[in-house]
Amino acid sequence: MTTLLQLDSSPLGANSASRALTAAIAQTLKTTGQVDNVVYRDLSVDPISHLDGALLSAMRPAEGATTPESVKGELALNDTLIDELFAADVIVIGAPMYNFSIPTQLKAWIDRVAQAGRTFRYTATGPEGLVTGKRAIIASSRGGVYAGSQMETALDHQEAYLKGVLGFIGITDVKVIRAEGLGMGPEARQKAMDAAIAQSQELTA
Repeated sequence: MTTLLQLDSSPLGANSASRALTAAIAQTLKTTGQVDNVVYRDLSVDPISHLDGALLSAMRPAEGATTPESVKGELALNDTLIDELFAADVIVIGAPMYNFSIPTQLKAWIDRVAQAGRTFRYTATGPEGLVTGKRAIIASSRGGVYAGSQMETALDHQEAYLKGVLGFIGITDVKVIRAEGLGMGPEARQKAMDAAIAQSQELTA
Protein backbone atom coordinates (compact mmCIF):
# COMPACT_ATOMS: atom_id res chain seq x y z
CA MET A 1 0.00 0.00 0.00
CA THR A 2 1.30 3.42 -0.97
CA THR A 3 0.60 6.19 1.55
CA LEU A 4 0.20 9.92 1.07
CA LEU A 5 0.75 12.32 3.96
CA GLN A 6 -1.21 15.48 3.15
CA LEU A 7 -0.52 18.59 5.23
CA ASP A 8 -2.50 21.83 5.10
CA SER A 9 -1.36 24.88 7.01
CA SER A 10 -3.40 27.84 5.78
CA PRO A 11 -5.99 29.18 8.25
CA LEU A 12 -8.17 30.51 5.41
CA GLY A 13 -10.28 27.38 5.00
CA ALA A 14 -12.32 27.31 1.78
CA ASN A 15 -10.71 30.59 0.69
CA SER A 16 -7.22 29.11 0.75
CA ALA A 17 -5.33 28.76 -2.54
CA SER A 18 -2.81 26.30 -1.09
CA ARG A 19 -5.63 24.07 0.17
CA ALA A 20 -7.17 24.01 -3.30
CA LEU A 21 -3.79 22.91 -4.66
CA THR A 22 -3.18 20.17 -2.09
CA ALA A 23 -6.67 18.82 -2.77
CA ALA A 24 -6.02 18.78 -6.52
CA ILE A 25 -2.64 17.11 -6.08
CA ALA A 26 -4.04 14.46 -3.75
CA GLN A 27 -6.91 13.79 -6.16
CA THR A 28 -4.50 13.28 -9.06
CA LEU A 29 -2.30 10.94 -7.04
CA LYS A 30 -5.33 8.89 -6.02
CA THR A 31 -7.05 8.71 -9.40
CA THR A 32 -3.82 7.75 -11.15
CA GLY A 33 -3.20 4.97 -8.65
CA GLN A 34 -0.01 6.47 -7.25
CA VAL A 35 -1.34 6.35 -3.68
CA ASP A 36 -3.85 4.05 -2.00
CA ASN A 37 -4.02 5.50 1.48
CA VAL A 38 -4.21 9.14 2.61
CA VAL A 39 -3.20 10.41 6.05
CA TYR A 40 -4.48 13.96 6.39
CA ARG A 41 -3.32 16.48 8.97
CA ASP A 42 -4.76 19.97 9.17
CA LEU A 43 -2.16 22.05 10.98
CA SER A 44 -4.51 25.02 11.29
CA VAL A 45 -7.70 23.33 12.47
CA ASP A 46 -5.72 21.03 14.78
CA PRO A 47 -2.62 23.12 15.52
CA ILE A 48 0.58 21.79 17.01
CA SER A 49 1.92 23.85 19.88
CA HIS A 50 5.30 25.50 19.44
CA LEU A 51 8.36 24.28 21.27
CA ASP A 52 8.96 25.68 24.72
CA GLY A 53 11.71 25.23 27.26
CA ALA A 54 10.13 22.28 29.05
CA LEU A 55 9.52 20.34 25.86
CA LEU A 56 12.94 21.10 24.39
CA SER A 57 14.57 19.92 27.61
CA ALA A 58 12.56 16.71 27.49
CA MET A 59 13.48 16.15 23.85
CA ARG A 60 17.17 16.59 24.69
CA PRO A 61 17.31 15.28 28.27
CA ALA A 62 20.39 15.55 30.43
CA GLU A 63 21.78 12.27 31.72
CA GLY A 64 19.64 10.97 34.56
CA ALA A 65 16.86 13.49 34.00
CA THR A 66 13.24 12.39 34.42
CA THR A 67 10.48 13.37 32.02
CA PRO A 68 7.89 15.71 33.55
CA GLU A 69 4.32 14.50 33.30
CA SER A 70 3.36 17.84 31.72
CA VAL A 71 5.26 17.09 28.49
CA LYS A 72 4.65 13.38 28.05
CA GLY A 73 1.65 14.04 25.81
CA GLU A 74 3.74 16.36 23.63
CA LEU A 75 6.50 13.76 23.34
CA ALA A 76 3.88 11.22 22.28
CA LEU A 77 2.69 13.68 19.63
CA ASN A 78 6.27 13.98 18.36
CA ASP A 79 6.37 10.20 17.97
CA THR A 80 3.07 10.22 16.07
CA LEU A 81 4.19 12.96 13.68
CA ILE A 82 7.51 11.26 12.98
CA ASP A 83 5.80 7.89 12.50
CA GLU A 84 3.42 9.49 9.98
CA LEU A 85 6.38 10.96 8.10
CA PHE A 86 8.28 7.68 7.91
CA ALA A 87 5.14 5.74 6.92
CA ALA A 88 4.42 8.03 3.97
CA ASP A 89 5.67 7.37 0.45
CA VAL A 90 4.58 10.81 -0.77
CA ILE A 91 4.28 14.00 1.29
CA VAL A 92 2.13 16.87 -0.01
CA ILE A 93 2.68 20.13 1.86
CA GLY A 94 0.32 23.09 1.53
CA ALA A 95 2.52 26.12 2.07
CA PRO A 96 1.29 29.66 1.45
CA MET A 97 3.89 32.41 1.67
CA TYR A 98 3.38 34.58 4.74
CA ASN A 99 5.74 37.54 5.00
CA PHE A 100 8.28 35.80 2.75
CA SER A 101 8.24 32.59 4.78
CA ILE A 102 5.86 29.80 5.80
CA PRO A 103 2.90 29.86 8.21
CA THR A 104 3.74 29.42 11.87
CA GLN A 105 1.48 26.33 11.88
CA LEU A 106 3.76 24.58 9.37
CA LYS A 107 6.91 25.68 11.19
CA ALA A 108 5.57 24.04 14.37
CA TRP A 109 5.25 20.72 12.49
CA ILE A 110 8.78 21.02 11.11
CA ASP A 111 10.19 21.72 14.57
CA ARG A 112 8.61 18.50 15.84
CA VAL A 113 9.80 16.21 13.04
CA ALA A 114 13.30 17.59 12.40
CA GLN A 115 15.01 15.79 15.26
CA ALA A 116 18.63 14.70 15.51
CA GLY A 117 18.93 10.94 15.89
CA ARG A 118 15.49 10.35 14.43
CA THR A 119 15.03 12.05 11.07
CA PHE A 120 18.68 13.05 10.64
CA ARG A 121 21.97 12.31 12.35
CA TYR A 122 25.35 13.91 12.68
CA THR A 123 28.27 11.93 11.30
CA ALA A 124 32.02 12.47 10.99
CA THR A 125 31.44 13.75 7.46
CA GLY A 126 28.47 15.96 8.25
CA PRO A 127 24.70 15.59 8.77
CA GLU A 128 22.85 12.70 7.13
CA GLY A 129 19.11 12.62 6.42
CA LEU A 130 17.30 9.47 7.52
CA VAL A 131 13.92 10.00 5.82
CA THR A 132 14.87 8.51 2.47
CA GLY A 133 13.10 6.87 -0.47
CA LYS A 134 10.23 9.36 -0.49
CA ARG A 135 9.06 12.23 -2.64
CA ALA A 136 7.51 15.51 -1.63
CA ILE A 137 5.25 17.93 -3.46
CA ILE A 138 5.00 21.50 -2.22
CA ALA A 139 1.73 23.29 -2.98
CA SER A 140 2.99 26.86 -2.95
CA SER A 141 0.83 29.98 -3.08
CA ARG A 142 2.06 33.57 -3.15
CA GLY A 143 0.52 36.99 -3.43
CA GLY A 144 3.40 38.37 -5.48
CA VAL A 145 5.61 37.01 -8.24
CA TYR A 146 9.00 35.72 -7.12
CA ALA A 147 10.08 32.78 -9.30
CA GLY A 148 12.92 33.70 -11.62
CA SER A 149 13.21 37.27 -10.33
CA GLN A 150 15.65 39.11 -8.07
CA MET A 151 12.99 38.96 -5.38
CA GLU A 152 13.31 35.17 -5.35
CA THR A 153 16.93 35.33 -4.26
CA ALA A 154 16.35 38.08 -1.71
CA LEU A 155 12.96 37.22 -0.25
CA ASP A 156 12.00 33.58 -0.89
CA HIS A 157 12.27 32.01 2.54
CA GLN A 158 9.27 29.81 1.78
CA GLU A 159 10.00 27.35 -1.05
CA ALA A 160 13.77 27.57 -0.56
CA TYR A 161 13.40 26.90 3.16
CA LEU A 162 11.11 23.92 2.66
CA LYS A 163 13.41 22.38 0.06
CA GLY A 164 16.33 22.89 2.43
CA VAL A 165 14.59 21.28 5.39
CA LEU A 166 13.28 18.36 3.36
CA GLY A 167 16.69 17.75 1.83
CA PHE A 168 18.33 17.95 5.25
CA ILE A 169 16.19 15.10 6.57
CA GLY A 170 16.73 13.04 3.42
CA ILE A 171 13.88 13.94 1.04
CA THR A 172 15.56 15.20 -2.12
CA ASP A 173 12.85 14.33 -4.67
CA VAL A 174 10.86 17.55 -4.30
CA LYS A 175 8.47 19.10 -6.81
CA VAL A 176 6.77 22.48 -6.49
CA ILE A 177 3.26 23.20 -7.78
CA ARG A 178 3.11 26.98 -7.61
CA ALA A 179 0.39 29.62 -7.89
CA GLU A 180 1.80 33.12 -7.55
CA GLY A 181 0.67 36.64 -8.26
CA LEU A 182 -2.54 35.84 -6.43
CA GLY A 183 -2.73 39.32 -4.93
CA MET A 184 -2.55 41.09 -8.28
CA GLY A 185 -6.26 41.13 -8.98
CA PRO A 186 -9.04 38.60 -9.68
CA GLU A 187 -7.94 37.90 -13.26
CA ALA A 188 -4.33 37.25 -12.29
CA ARG A 189 -5.44 35.04 -9.42
CA GLN A 190 -7.71 32.93 -11.62
CA LYS A 191 -5.03 32.55 -14.28
CA ALA A 192 -2.42 31.48 -11.73
CA MET A 193 -4.76 28.98 -10.06
CA ASP A 194 -5.86 27.50 -13.38
CA ALA A 195 -2.23 26.98 -14.38
CA ALA A 196 -1.30 25.41 -11.05
CA ILE A 197 -4.32 23.08 -11.05
CA ALA A 198 -3.46 22.02 -14.60
CA GLN A 199 0.10 21.33 -13.47
CA SER A 200 -1.17 19.22 -10.58
CA GLN A 201 -3.19 17.11 -13.01
CA GLU A 202 -0.02 16.29 -14.95
CA LEU A 203 1.74 14.67 -12.03
CA THR A 204 3.08 11.23 -12.88
CA ALA A 205 4.85 8.62 -10.79
